Amino acid sequence: MKIPADDSRERHVCESCGVVHYFNPRNVVGSIPVFEGQILLCRRAIAPRHGYWTLPAGFMELGESTSAGAARETQEEAGAIVDIGPLYSLLNVPHAEQVHLFYLANMTSTEFHAGEESLEVALFHERDIPWSEIAFPTVKQTLEWYFADRAAGIFDNANEFSVRSRDILPSEKI
Repeated sequence: MKIPADDSRERHVCESCGVVHYFNPRNVVGSIPVFEGQILLCRRAIAPRHGYWTLPAGFMELGESTSAGAARETQEEAGAIVDIGPLYSLLNVPHAEQVHLFYLANMTSTEFHAGEESLEVALFHERDIPWSEIAFPTVKQTLEWYFADRAAGIFDNANEFSVRSRDILPSEKI
């Protein structure tokens, strides 16, 4: 570790060739799939949080945009085709070295199925969300914001809204 000549932070620098090896946060991209007022959730078939419910999301791949990654993850995990809308929430998770981005998404049909990383997939009305079984603080926060904004009419008549954002603290682990 040393500070490169054109930088102000310690970095991993190859002693032999001087190449700087950057370590940056990973982007987790996902969607809030909506069909007739219901939200599509996936029960995780993988660690971490095996058996808990989440919005369809996963790590962004090289060569794709964040919105394309959100659509891909929705199809892979929930077997659902969605029309991706605007970015809705951006949550920083510094202790996990991640940034989570969730897009509003309209399901084009009720066709969906559990992908390899999901035990099951289901549509939920707000009153039926399994809040005590939500996998991650970022998903819980995004759902809370979404239902509050929907109740306030933020999504009616194409109203403009600001992207919801905050930092998730280590103490917020579920």
